Amino acid sequence: MNTLKKSARLLGMLGLFALLPACSKAPVPVVAIEPSKTATCALDGMLLMDYPGPKGQIQYDKGDADFFCDTVEMVSTYLAPEQQKRVKGIFTQDMGKADWNKPAGHWIDARSAYYVLGSRRTGSMGPTLATFAQLADADAFAKQYGGKVLSFKEITPDMVTLDGGVVNDKPM
Repeated sequence: MNTLKKSARLLGMLGLFALLPACSKAPVPVVAIEPSKTATCALDGMLLMDYPGPKGQIQYDKGDADFFCDTVEMVSTYLAPEQQKRVKGIFTQDMGKADWNKPAGHWIDARSAYYVLGSRRTGSMGPTLATFAQLADADAFAKQYGGKVLSFKEITPDMVTLDGGVVNDKPM
């Protein structure tokens, strides 16, 4: 084999070795973003901070995160069959720690949260899904305010309709 071919082969192998560390890097974990005081809901433009109850956010592989003033809107958007963006993370607030009337911080992965559907507590859009990191907190909330405790996987699209269907209200 001539020297030129040996050199080319050696350079090619060195190039492959240089790429190996990039293949073994762990993916950067996705963390919740604390919305600004002027952050608005992706669906209706309402100011998040003006309303009680847990908020939500969905982060995508491209573009800005979408914030939601209500967990029903967040879950409905996530479960929508027309959802075409690739989701990197979905977060809500742990109402076992956050103040219901002025929720801030205490973000948790929405897919591992416990949800209380049908309680007497309301969010920005009326009836909402109360969210908790701990099952015991969700159970205590349901005992105090009513509702049924569900995991994220148990929530179906018909439970989070945006037309009032969650409370059997009919649009005009």
